[in-house]
Amino acid sequence: MTENTHTPAEGIEPSHRPMPTVRQITTNDVVDALAAGIRDFRKAPVYGLVIGAFYAVGGLLIILTASALGMTYLSYPLAAGFALIGPFAAVGLYEVSRRQEIGAPLSWSAILGTMWDQKGRELSWMAFVVLFVQIMWMYQVRLLLAVFMGFQSFASFGEFVSEIFGTPEGLMFLAIGHVVGAILSVVLFSLTVISFPLLLEQDRDFITAMITSVKAVVTSPVPMIGWAAIVTVTLILSIAPGFLGLIVTLPVLGHTTWHLYRKCVEPEHAA
Repeated sequence: MTENTHTPAEGIEPSHRPMPTVRQITTNDVVDALAAGIRDFRKAPVYGLVIGAFYAVGGLLIILTASALGMTYLSYPLAAGFALIGPFAAVGLYEVSRRQEIGAPLSWSAILGTMWDQKGRELSWMAFVVLFVQIMWMYQVRLLLAVFMGFQSFASFGEFVSEIFGTPEGLMFLAIGHVVGAILSVVLFSLTVISFPLLLEQDRDFITAMITSVKAVVTSPVPMIGWAAIVTVTLILSIAPGFLGLIVTLPVLGHTTWHLYRKCVEPEHAA
């Protein structure tokens, strides 16, 4: 369907390829990447809007499912956890930015074809990493609920919110839950921020991709954690109005992440 443009650099044996070279970046690089991300979105808005809308609908379905099953108290953690799988939705956005970068034509067959091709590649293994963190996230929510709130049930989401903000136990649950959630988010961010675009462009194993991603964060902790904070705040604000904000913000974040990857990792050249 589409040309294969995601192969190892010619002349380099996969088993003997060196680790990707990570550059140190600054806050200005993050600002430049954000500007480039907005520019990519404006050049090809239809792809971003459709992918963002698909993701927003997915979030709404998750919350509606929780309500239908009588587990409205899980709506907030489910919404937060759903944001963790954003990189998968962004794969198509990375491809849009990559094609704009090299002057390749844009079409739905090319974008969707690239996304479909990832099902049998290393990026699929990243699904297990994200899923594991998602399970840990939900498990710690249930555990903390049992510790601080007991095994009581809530008739509605409003009753759950009243209990959380109106009792010392609820406030403690909220505080510790957010601390644990922040730690899990930083871990997942470090493992995935560079690995997803790296796996899309280069024929690497997912372990190498995760190591490179963590190295990028460790090499430039201030700008990278700053970017993580921007992503977190943006997603929270986008989820608040019924996930509708994601229709615009997700594409911009996705395109920006591609350009941030470009600034963090040296291009792979033929030997």
